[in-house]
Parts: sequence; structure tokens; C-alpha cells
Amino acid sequence: MPLKSDLTIDASKFDRSLSDKETTEFNKKLIQIWKDGPRWYEVGAAEYRKLRWEGQTPLPKPIVLPEGINGTIPSRDAGREITYRIFKPASGVSKGVHLHIHGGGWVLQSEAYQDPYLKYMADNYEVTVWSVGYRLAPEDPWPAGVNDCYDAAEWLVDNAEKLYGGPLMFTGGESAGGHLAALVSFHLLETRPNFAFKGLLLHFGCYDMARFFPHVHHHELELVIDLDIMQAYIKALLPNTTHEERCHPSISPFYKDIRGLKLPPALFTCGSEDPLLDDTVMMGAKWGMWGNESVVKIYNGAPHGFIAFTRGVIKAVDEGLEDTVTFVKEKMAQ
Repeated sequence: MPLKSDLTIDASKFDRSLSDKETTEFNKKLIQIWKDGPRWYEVGAAEYRKLRWEGQTPLPKPIVLPEGINGTIPSRDAGREITYRIFKPASGVSKGVHLHIHGGGWVLQSEAYQDPYLKYMADNYEVTVWSVGYRLAPEDPWPAGVNDCYDAAEWLVDNAEKLYGGPLMFTGGESAGGHLAALVSFHLLETRPNFAFKGLLLHFGCYDMARFFPHVHHHELELVIDLDIMQAYIKALLPNTTHEERCHPSISPFYKDIRGLKLPPALFTCGSEDPLLDDTVMMGAKWGMWGNESVVKIYNGAPHGFIAFTRGVIKAVDEGLEDTVTFVKEKMAQ
């Protein structure tokens, strides 16, 4: 009888030859779209944000839905507040709160850029989706943005029940948001030890901010992000920091010593054509090594950012969204 591995991997999830035709063709078009537009570091972050909001980049103009509600909460810094945008379930009944942390490389986008996605989560999770408008680099480098996320999480622990009809239950985000959400979960273990998330939704996050996992360096397709873009993000976010400083677990979640920690159940998702693929596989494995629930889902052929794409453009979008709903419902029932 052959020796059995203690870790099992479904290699078909990573095999390009098994990607469906629609996804392969979509990726080819996406590569060309990104080649046709300027990169954010070529025009500057502020100008690129303006162009993006006006629909003058390769990506479509963000859709703004009337159901979204804006607000502010206090910041730890005197004289400023933290913005947020919320969506409540269409049913009118909210069972709790999901703290959403948007992506954009810690440099781009805001809580206002993904209304249809936020509404989908609110309606299908049956919770209030609360998206935090954290400060962005390079204008506000580290740790400004993560501190805003910490402040938002602590405020929701203290106020969600009375304001939104249910407690803070989940946090999560996409890309930079996945990275920040992981740090939020570690932070609350220390500052709110009696609080526990029901689950984390960590979509294609970056968990090694020091030099990146190898796939960032090896992935040859210029598909949404690549090594140059990631290096530009880190340069903006972490100026004047050394490699050793970037390895600190307060910056790079992968370096956190999680032995003995009771971490929340976590859903890790990533497409097989994402340069951050190693991050999801490695962080998901580490999460589960010490007795914490870790669900890792890989979507063959899907590029970076896929879960927030328009439903139906590739099958991974619908599959990923449905998997998040299943995960949330399972955790809420426990």
C-alpha cells in the first residue's frame, strides 16, 4: 500500500489545461484591457482614483446604488472621523454585521466602489454589510489604514448590537482587504478577548509583505496585478521600512505565531491565475495546522479580484459567491 500524504491537494484546481473556454477567453480580453490603460503609479494615485471613479480607466465606472447609506464614526486621532458605507438586507431583517474591508492595494478604491457586491452580501448573508473607508497610501502610509480598520472593528464590537440589531459576526475583504481583515482578527484577540468572530472571508489576500511568496515572482501573465504593481503598492504603503520590519506580524500576517490561538473559522478563496495564489494556499494551510477551521477554495482559471466581478462573466464569480453564502450560513447556524 503506497505511503499516504498527510496533506492532500487537488491538482486539477491549478491545471491550466482544465480551465473552461469562457474563462480563458475572458482572461485574454482582461490582459489586453489592462495593457490599454495607464498604471496607477504612472499617473499618480490621486489622479488614478479620479479617473477610476469617472470611468476613464480600463475598468468600468463604479455603480452607485441608492440603498447605500454613508456615515462616520470616531477615530483614535483627534479632529478626524472614519467614513463607512452600509447596506442592509432587502428583507429588512438583519441578523448581525459583516465588517467589509475593500481592496485596491492599500492605495486605490474606497468603501463606495462596490455597491452591487455589498448589496449581494447583505441580501444573501442576511446581515448588515458595513464597509470601512480606511485611509490610503501614499498620502497616509502605514499604519494609518490598518488603525482605521482596528478602530472600526472595536467600535462595531461595542455598538453593533444596539445600532444594527445584531452583533459583529464576520469580517473579510478582497486582496488588500483580506490582508487587513486577517490583522483585524489578530488585533481583536488582544483588545477584545471576550469577543469572537463567527467567521472570516479572506479573498485572495497578501500575507507576506516583505518579499511576497514565489508565485508573485513567477506568474507571467499581466492579469490585473503583477510583480511591478505589487512592488509599487508596497513602496507606497511601507516607505522607509526594512525587510525585517516588513516581516513583523503586525504587517505580515503569515509571520504571526498562531500556536495556541483560538482563531475564527476562515474561508480562503483564490483563482488559480492569481499571483497571490501561494498566499492563500500557505496561509490557509497554516491557519488549519493548529486546530483552527480553514476552508480553502481554489477556482480554476479565475484571475485576481474575480469574486467582485459582474455575476456571470465567468463561472468562478457565481461559484465563489455561492461558496461564501454557504460558509456564512453554516457559521451562523453553529
